[in-house]
Amino acid sequence: MTKKILYMMAFLMLAMPAFSQSSDKTLKRKVAIGRFTNETQYAKGIFYDRENDPMRKQALDILSAKLAASGKFILLERDGLEELIAEAGEGMQKIGADYIILGSITKFGRKVEGDQRILSQTKTQTVEAGVSIRLVDVSSGLIIYSDEASGFAETTSKTTLGIGGKAGFDATLSDKAIGAALSQLVENIINKCMDKPWRGYVLTVEDGSYVISGGKTQGITEGATFSLMKKGRMVTNPQTGIKIEMPGTKMGSLKVVTTMGDTPETEISFCTYEGKDIDTEKLMDYYIMEE
Repeated sequence: MTKKILYMMAFLMLAMPAFSQSSDKTLKRKVAIGRFTNETQYAKGIFYDRENDPMRKQALDILSAKLAASGKFILLERDGLEELIAEAGEGMQKIGADYIILGSITKFGRKVEGDQRILSQTKTQTVEAGVSIRLVDVSSGLIIYSDEASGFAETTSKTTLGIGGKAGFDATLSDKAIGAALSQLVENIINKCMDKPWRGYVLTVEDGSYVISGGKTQGITEGATFSLMKKGRMVTNPQTGIKIEMPGTKMGSLKVVTTMGDTPETEISFCTYEGKDIDTEKLMDYYIMEE
């Protein structure tokens, strides 16, 4: 009996680190899918409506579903943001997201091939789709990831002595082809978004309580602690003209007391603060990050 107990204790001690690591919560990034367009000429007639393009909606829905399935994002639909990409700093942050995704269907085609024999007939339907993606970091306005991929989908029907399926064109093949193309890009999108440390902001200070952006749907819970950082100064790379933010300075720590809000856009958290004095009239000079 004693040996069994010792074996169980040893097993639990080995298992606990793995369990603890797997149970760590990830702070979700806010991602806005700004737009997804169909740049091909497929099925574009005289009465074509760009806003109601079915392939555009297919791609948008498929990408949203794949990102949501990862459990690492809060998805915000922000159609028509192309003009904001050129804006810097505060103008971009008004979008309310950490990243913006811009996508296009760049290639789409379908073909039907048949094989006629004496006793049988085979028909193969094939669809090919090409998708291009750009990922924009809202804080800097820079495109941090850009790539394209192609996906294929096919189905085959066969009849023998007139017996067998005689299916028309399989409309689901376009979904499958676009989904196959997006699947090649989604993992890279996830990695790029998660590579950069999570950031939040102090919205206001009321009676000594620090109100920060984000709440439960983003993974912020009561008792969580964050570092309050003062932004580093901006320097300009003379070769590229791109502004780069220098590392920030830690001012103190925030501890979440309670969270509230109805939607990801309106969620806030109330915190206590311990650390150096900060200029509460210039809260945009500060940000919060995971400790």
